[in-house]
Amino acid sequence: MNVRCLEGTPRAVLLRAGLLIAIIALIDWRIDLNISFGFLYLFPMLLVGTVLNRWQIAATALLCTLLSDVFDPFPFSLLVGLPQDILVFTSLAGAGLIAYEVTRSRRKEMENLRRVESEAAARRAAEEQLEFLIDSSPAAILTAAANGSILLANGAAHRLLGVPAGGLPGRNIGRYISALGCVPSLDDTSQTFRTEMQCRGVRESGEVFLANVFFSTYETAMGPRLAALVVDASEELREREESSLEQMLAGSRILVGAVSHEIRNVCGAISVIYENLARGGGLSTNRDFEALGALVETLNRIACLDLKQSHQPQIGSVELPEVFDDLRIVLDAHCQDSGITVEWQIPEDLPPVWADRHSLFQALLNLTRNSEQALENAEVKRISISAASRQGSVLVRVSDSGPGIASTEKLFQPFQKGAESTGLGLYLSRAFLRGFHGDLRHDPSQPGCSFVLELAAVGPAADIRASNNGNHTPVAAR
Repeated sequence: MNVRCLEGTPRAVLLRAGLLIAIIALIDWRIDLNISFGFLYLFPMLLVGTVLNRWQIAATALLCTLLSDVFDPFPFSLLVGLPQDILVFTSLAGAGLIAYEVTRSRRKEMENLRRVESEAAARRAAEEQLEFLIDSSPAAILTAAANGSILLANGAAHRLLGVPAGGLPGRNIGRYISALGCVPSLDDTSQTFRTEMQCRGVRESGEVFLANVFFSTYETAMGPRLAALVVDASEELREREESSLEQMLAGSRILVGAVSHEIRNVCGAISVIYENLARGGGLSTNRDFEALGALVETLNRIACLDLKQSHQPQIGSVELPEVFDDLRIVLDAHCQDSGITVEWQIPEDLPPVWADRHSLFQALLNLTRNSEQALENAEVKRISISAASRQGSVLVRVSDSGPGIASTEKLFQPFQKGAESTGLGLYLSRAFLRGFHGDLRHDPSQPGCSFVLELAAVGPAADIRASNNGNHTPVAAR
């Protein structure tokens, strides 16, 4: 049967089926042959089977059976005609029911197909939106397999890690962010991770940066996966540490101590002059002279007040490579903009040192900032930072290729003439280091300007000395 006969509205299909039934009945009635045309009713039954329900199909089959029996050229007998009618009815009803089931299955398949296509279209739209969001995101987004192999990385990830576009998939994520390479996968533990951390990352060029990482682990049909969002926090570290240094220079209790120290020096000089004048005897009865002496004594007592720092340093074991990594993050941007080359000579086997990490970092930052200022007009702009372990201590040298320091007599004194701001940078830096039994000194034997930081190394000998001193801060072997 032509498929077009099955198409159209139910009413059109029923009209076609009714017309066929009428034509077949007319042929069976008008053609006088010893042939029954009842089998032709199968075609209209196939038509009505596509639009009617089961009971309606059975009623139509009964109608066609009656028409076939009425216009049958052979005489009807109960013995022969009844089984024949039952057979005809069964055939016609079966044909209609087959068409009914086929049509219903086809409709369900079409509905399922439309639903699947709709879901696929919605999924494609969602994937396109998600892909657009990932590609246009300013934050680096990566996914990795259980073995750390990168599966997907957006453009921001390639730019952050300094890898050409499309070069990250297939590489190990631990090569760039070692902390992510240590996250246990769901193959190793049943615990899922949805957290954040701050760690160090390494670009393809070897440049270190501070990274804020938001990551999670999840399970897929292809195995466990890790998804991470990485943001470069180097600028945040620079601003935080530089702001912290400025605040220390402006509001430290050491600043007050330095002022008190200078006041005591002035008071001492005035006291000497006052005593010399008093020994002369000419002013001993002068009340203004006596009042001046009382004022000097009062000022001296104020200056001698015990001004303790409100913030005690947190002295403990500090890993120098981590401090240098942070310093490199802070220095890189400023030095690149100023055309300054920074040379690093840091051994991998440096022992940990006793220090307050924040104070040590501030001292190093102050020295390098001084070097940056000294190199503004220099022809060769170079800062060298090196470290070496020596007999229970670690020596850190910060040098530059600048013009050097003309006079070093009052180098570590505050409030010097010609110094930037208050001139407290070196004074505070040495005070920080001496606070955890380290030291800071200038080395005039080196070209340019060179400072040496001496720090106590963590070790058995240092621990024994610390026990003998009754505290937890060891004294480095000198």
